[in-house]
Amino acid sequence: MSVLALKIDVDTYQGMKTGIPHIVKVLDKYGIPASFFISFGPDRSGLAALQLLRPKFLYKMIRTNAPGMYGIKTALYGTILPAPMIGLSFPEDIKHLSEMGHEVACHAWDHRLWQDWLPLMSRNRIDIWLDRLVNAYMETLCERPQGFGAPGWRMDKRALEIINRFGFKYLSCTRASMPFIFRENGMIEIPSNLPCIEEVGTKGVIRVLEDNADSPGPQVLPVHAEVEGGLYENDFKQILDKAMSLGYNIERIDNIVKDIDRKGLHMRGLQQGFIPGRAFKCSV
Repeated sequence: MSVLALKIDVDTYQGMKTGIPHIVKVLDKYGIPASFFISFGPDRSGLAALQLLRPKFLYKMIRTNAPGMYGIKTALYGTILPAPMIGLSFPEDIKHLSEMGHEVACHAWDHRLWQDWLPLMSRNRIDIWLDRLVNAYMETLCERPQGFGAPGWRMDKRALEIINRFGFKYLSCTRASMPFIFRENGMIEIPSNLPCIEEVGTKGVIRVLEDNADSPGPQVLPVHAEVEGGLYENDFKQILDKAMSLGYNIERIDNIVKDIDRKGLHMRGLQQGFIPGRAFKCSV
């Protein structure tokens, strides 16, 4: 029986406010846990407008009906409208996620800054960004975070070296096929190795779930609060129905990490590559 984890990223204020409640209701109906990767700091989604000059990004926004998923306000946050805090605006909701048996992990302080400008951020800026993220998590949950998943699966060697001092038990920052150990810092990486709805559509996700149903390694499905908690909620249910019918054992990522034998993992360095359906290179 293959193990499946739901890695649910919360990128925006809207995703935290309306997407998470919808997803939680669905998970509660199925009686399954998930791993929520929360952005705690400012929602500056409006800065994504700068990326519209890139044809691939513009095409992705049109193809996935981004205005319908994210809303007009989100498209203006951090530019015309002030940037609201995401996770820090909903501390009780985040505590409730933990109390319900879900994992809460770290995703971002300023999501847009990391996803769009990581190569131009100084080592000091990266350190400050991570420090703010971890402090926000601890302020909310009164405990140290176990996992970190980088925005947009964007990573570099400097960030991998710096992140070592923050005490994470694992990373989930790549789109590789199987868990491995980063040569840069000796940390376990649990990659998102299934495609998103935005990348291949609902039928595409289901097809890969069918193909991987007997895989010996853990399968990690990337989910976005703004997507599966919004216009694609019914599609999310279809995917869960299929996963359950295929016999997947659905687990939290931190529990998967506890069961992994480090000695059996391959060690390798950070790599970059294009993923079908995405506009930019990811860590793979």
